[in-house]
Amino acid sequence: QVQLVESGGGLVQAGGSLRLSCAASGVIFRINYMGWYRQAPGKQRELVAAITSGDSTNYTDSVKGRFTISRDGAKNTVYLQMNSLKPEDTGVYYCNAGVVTTMLRRLVYWGQGTQVTVSS
Repeated sequence: QVQLVESGGGLVQAGGSLRLSCAASGVIFRINYMGWYRQAPGKQRELVAAITSGDSTNYTDSVKGRFTISRDGAKNTVYLQMNSLKPEDTGVYYCNAGVVTTMLRRLVYWGQGTQVTVSS
């Protein structure tokens, strides 16, 4: 199995910053991509940002210029630096990874989620 453990959520005022981390561990042969999704109350889960093993990145329009995704391949860890936070960034943030396991199976894994609350 593969586990994704997130950290770094919390409560912050509008305009503030937070840094999320997600560490993957377990039967990992290769990680093809990692990303962050968020789900606000009453809304569908949406992709926030993703990064591939080749360091290509993708962001949803609402966070471009404010959020930065990065990774440490040696640690199987992905980070999301969130600056200039807005109340609409509030939600549960989930880490996501596309993994090739040691049994060469391609699977997608999710973290348990971390709450981000931005007060106005």
